[in-house]
Amino acid sequence: LPLAKLAFKLGLVALCSFLGACLTFPGLRLAQTHLDALRMAADKPLTQVLLHLSFLAPVLVVVMWIKPISRDFLLHAPMGKQTVQIMSDSAYNTTRLWTIVGLCLLRLAVTRHHLQAYLGLAERWVEQMRKEAGRIAVLEIQRKVRTRELGWEPGSGHGHRPPTDPHCPQITRIYCYVSVVSLQYLGPIILTLHCTLLLKTLGHHSWGLYPEPPPLPPAATAAPPRPGSEDREDVRAAVEQITGILGGIFTPLFFRGFFAFLTWWVAACQVVTSLFGLYFHQYLAAS
Repeated sequence: LPLAKLAFKLGLVALCSFLGACLTFPGLRLAQTHLDALRMAADKPLTQVLLHLSFLAPVLVVVMWIKPISRDFLLHAPMGKQTVQIMSDSAYNTTRLWTIVGLCLLRLAVTRHHLQAYLGLAERWVEQMRKEAGRIAVLEIQRKVRTRELGWEPGSGHGHRPPTDPHCPQITRIYCYVSVVSLQYLGPIILTLHCTLLLKTLGHHSWGLYPEPPPLPPAATAAPPRPGSEDREDVRAAVEQITGILGGIFTPLFFRGFFAFLTWWVAACQVVTSLFGLYFHQYLAAS
């Protein structure tokens, strides 16, 4: 129906807009922690390689859904005047699932480096305040750092509220914001992993450990007649009719297209926001 297609497209647009808005600030934060983590790991080349691979993970996910670059090249690789099929379609789908899972695990492995890079902002703020000679006293720096040492922070067991001070304790603010930064970093990873697992399960894909089942349409089963009133039979018939209609719409082929698009869209939002974050923190914020 044209009206149903229009409603589905509008709902998909609203969902994509919501996901894009939710992934904006995590992308900007990822760019900042990525630059700081590279700066802290200047003498560790292996760590820098892992950080670069984890930052480029969404780019690889987006490329895997571009048919001329990935699917067509692997399924019909040009070898002179002939084309050679490197892998089958089911093998490509399995490889793509395992690749996304591996990239998510890689980003989880470098979580500590990103969080430590965020905590390093406290030291940078102290150094910046120390360079402002004549504008801020040394006692002011000690008071801001001493705020955390005295236990004026959540979870420290202190029974009183912190003293009121017109100067905001910026160092403590960084410490208290770690949970939000962790959510901003882990949220896109968990969302991508969940979309991938839903794509595998509802799309009837395979991990490659056993043959992939073909997406068969749901078979209509006739319920045996049971003694009952006519109202119950009418309700049962209506439920079976609605179930049959929904089963004909939400097929494995539908779920393959839907969750494949969501996986690609989440990765594309991360690519755009993180690249803009790199430009912002390297050029705009410095100026």
